[in-house]
Amino acid sequence: MDRLTKEQRHRNMQAIRSSGTKIEVILAKALWHRGLRYRKNCKNIVGKPDIVFRKYKIAIFCDSEFWHGKDFRKTMQRIGTNKEFWKNKILRNRERDREVTIQLKREGWRVLRFWETEIKKNLQDCISEIEKNIEEVSFKKETLLSKYEP
Repeated sequence: MDRLTKEQRHRNMQAIRSSGTKIEVILAKALWHRGLRYRKNCKNIVGKPDIVFRKYKIAIFCDSEFWHGKDFRKTMQRIGTNKEFWKNKILRNRERDREVTIQLKREGWRVLRFWETEIKKNLQDCISEIEKNIEEVSFKKETLLSKYEP
């Protein structure tokens, strides 16, 4: 049984955003302070990544643990009402995440996915991972360009 009334549940669900989430803002601000410039929620890129470095073809997703199914079995145990609906919804979100990742990789993108707790508890590790990927892409580009210079 749900502890909230139908109206309270409706308000809670209505307040959930798909972009501009706390974890997205935390990561984006940290990257901006490091001097890294990016685009947010690019609609013309498959999956509409939360943060995009077009120059380096790096797409970053900030995944909430509930909606994207981290520790799926534990999550399912916590859900009290409408279990079948939530199970199907979360499984489809996970499937969509895999499809988007595969599609972006086929198009030559590097895809980085960070869980909510990673961003909140180990922000510096997330930033280091992003910077490492940017450096790798930059090095490859420089190496390719220097090959063809006379």
